[in-house]
Formats: sequence, structure tokens, C-alpha cells
Amino acid sequence: MPDEVWERFVQDSERDIRGSAPKEPSARARMVTERLRQQEARGEAPEGWRTGPTRQDLERRATRRRRRWAILGVPVAIAVAVVALKPSLLPGDPFGTGGPDPAAASPLPAETAAPTAPPAAGDLETPTLDRPFAGSPALRWADGEAGIVLPKATPVGTLSKAQVEQALRQTKRLLVEANLAPDTLRGERPDTALGVIEPRQTDLLDQLNTALRTPDERHDPLTMFSRFDPAEARLTGDVVKTRGRMTFKAGEHASVVVHADYTFVYPLVRTDGSTEVTRTIVRRVLDAELSDPAQYQVTPGKITVLRYDQEIGNSACEVYDGYLHPDFSTTGPTGAPATGPTTDPYDRSQDVDADGQEECGVVSRV
Repeated sequence: MPDEVWERFVQDSERDIRGSAPKEPSARARMVTERLRQQEARGEAPEGWRTGPTRQDLERRATRRRRRWAILGVPVAIAVAVVALKPSLLPGDPFGTGGPDPAAASPLPAETAAPTAPPAAGDLETPTLDRPFAGSPALRWADGEAGIVLPKATPVGTLSKAQVEQALRQTKRLLVEANLAPDTLRGERPDTALGVIEPRQTDLLDQLNTALRTPDERHDPLTMFSRFDPAEARLTGDVVKTRGRMTFKAGEHASVVVHADYTFVYPLVRTDGSTEVTRTIVRRVLDAELSDPAQYQVTPGKITVLRYDQEIGNSACEVYDGYLHPDFSTTGPTGAPATGPTTDPYDRSQDVDADGQEECGVVSRV
């Protein structure tokens, strides 16, 4: 019973008890009573003075009491019915229903070092439109940009704290615009992300522009950007789960080098009206450098990309049209058969393979 209902019940009970408790008659009441007795002895007492309340009075009082309990009983009955239908409304688990432990889905603290093992296997829950991350370790990861936490900036070599902080912010901006921006995910041209890169890095920019314009096996925009074919699949909801870490150190050329290692989990549905939910997992490793403009000819505020590697889980093999193609259980697989080993796309304890061998393998979970 809710506290406010119980309190109202106690107050009503105390009021009724006080109203029905015997009271010491006043001096005037004793005088009137004695006079009535004397009149009764002489046969002069008024009719009915000892008979008490009339039957009609008693019925009216009983009706008032019954009405009070009826008004009290309605919210109690409603509360009992609601709790019976949904015991989870009560705090804790007083009836031992064995529902999910809210603490199990509490957010993980930010990652500050490489994990020593992959995430533990969770419940074998099927993702739904309402719970697209059910059964995934990403359920406890941060949402989108909130998962990219910048370390505290400090001066590095000839670069000030403000310049190091600028390098960190620009690296984050590139990650966000390349992997989280809605227009990029819809397959649109990621102009904002391209605008973060040093304009003098012409080879890289030419490579990316060609990949976006005419993708093929040698020019694949997925090496830098996460993109889905809007005619085939779309995000369910507006949350992409993110987990990783960012560090920095002094570079070789009066610079600061920022190292970023992040995994993004995309919940997806087909655009044909199906309600089946699947997930594609993309891990990206990025090294970016910001040099001292007082010593090198660089564009202030722009970063030079030194390295960009990726691992992609649950996307069609050997399809080079510039889009990620997630597999759904209710449709046949697309692309070539997987020939690589089975891997856990959530395992962040191992480094990304940067030896240039791009084997398309099987994921152990999505």
C-alpha cells in the first residue's frame, strides 16, 4: 500500500476513535441531566430523552462511514491490481520475480587502458526495436559522442596545453563526423570530416575523394567512414554505442601525436518494413598529428592523419560499393563466403591487425 494511502487511513481511523471515545460530561451537562431525572421522577421528562440517536441518525452515520471506506478502497484496489500486473513497479524485487537486475545494465566507466580480455558472454537475448542492444556487451557502453572522452591536455614539447587540447578536439571531431554523424551514416558525403584533415595531405584526400566518388576494391571509403546504403538498411533509433580511449604523446617533428582506438556498434533494420534487428560493429584505430606551426608549414587547427585501420564485424565480404551491408537472419547472406577465422568483434583486448591482410572472417556474436 502506498505511504500516502496508509497515512490517510491512519488519520481517518484516529479521527473516528477520537469521535467515539467517551468524554467527561461538563458541569452544565450534569445539571441538565439531573434536572431531567427529577422531571422523569415526577413524570414530566420529555419523550425519548434516554433513547439516544434515532435509527435514521444511525443509518446516516453508517452511510458516511461506508462511503469513506469505499473512497479509500478504490485507490487501494487499483494499486493492488497494477502491482499484480507489473510487480517491477515496486522498488527492489519484493516478490522474487527474478526480473533483470538494473545494476547489470549500469553504464561502464570510461576505458582508460586496454582491456585484458573480451567482454563476458551476456544473456542470449534477441534485439528488438525497443531494445536494439539486448544481449550485447554494448548495452552498457556510452551513447554516441559521450563515449569519446578526451584525456586532460598538458604541454608537449614546444606545443602549449591549448594546442594539445586542440589536437585532441580535432581528432574527436574527425571520429564523430566519420562514424556518428547522421548524414555520414546515410551515405552522404562527409565534408565536415574531410575538412578536419590537413589540406596539404593531398594524397590522402585524393584517395578518399576517389573512394567516395567511385568506390572499388582499391578505393574503399569504409576504411575511414561508416556508411550504410539508405535503400537497404537504416539505424533503429538514434543511438550508436561507443567505447574506446584516446591518448597522446610527443611526435618526432615538434608535434603531438594523438592515438585513438574506438569501437562503434550500429543497430540496424532493413528498409523493407521488416522488424528484425541486427548489429554491425566497427572498430577504428586512428593516429593523428598536429605540428607546431611556428616550425613547420602546416594549416593551423588541421590534423595530419598518420594511420587509420579498421575491423568490421557483420558486413558482407568482398562488396566494394562504398557501403556496409549487415547480414540479417531472415535473408540470405550477401557477398562472398567468409574465409577468415572466427573472431569476437567486441574484443578490444587485442590490437587491430595492421599487416595489410584483409581476411573476411566470421563473427562469434553481434
